Amino acid sequence: MPMIAVETQFGCLGVEETDGAITRLVWNGTNKEPNTPLLKEAAAQLTAYDEGRLEQFDLPYHVDGSEFQRQVCDLMFAIPFGETRTYGDIAKELGQPAQPVGQACGANPIPVIIPCHRILAANSLGGFSGQGGIETKVALLRHERAAGLLI
Repeated sequence: MPMIAVETQFGCLGVEETDGAITRLVWNGTNKEPNTPLLKEAAAQLTAYDEGRLEQFDLPYHVDGSEFQRQVCDLMFAIPFGETRTYGDIAKELGQPAQPVGQACGANPIPVIIPCHRILAANSLGGFSGQGGIETKVALLRHERAAGLLI
């Protein structure tokens, strides 16, 4: 799979493309040719996000998972920059219990671009499956100036 690596304040993020869609983001990514136009655009958007110049990613993505997983990811993708929702909010919107929503968030294959860091538990920050765990989640929320709730 082609991948492009982008150095950010959150670590070196590797973005992978399959068949014209972003399919994965990993920490400690490496460049794997070819660098397609989509990967170059993903790198430019991640850099702009990192520098505070981009609030909404505009990239085609594909989540390889169940219909429920895709629904959760689509709802997370729609959460505006600097805002948060709870697992319960997403669960209510889908008519599902909160626990499977939490599991779907944890299985998000494209963190940052699909902003699972914007999903919180009812009484805590919840988890974060990316490198650095909850500290990275807090850093992403602070970057988006959503940290008022953390103080």
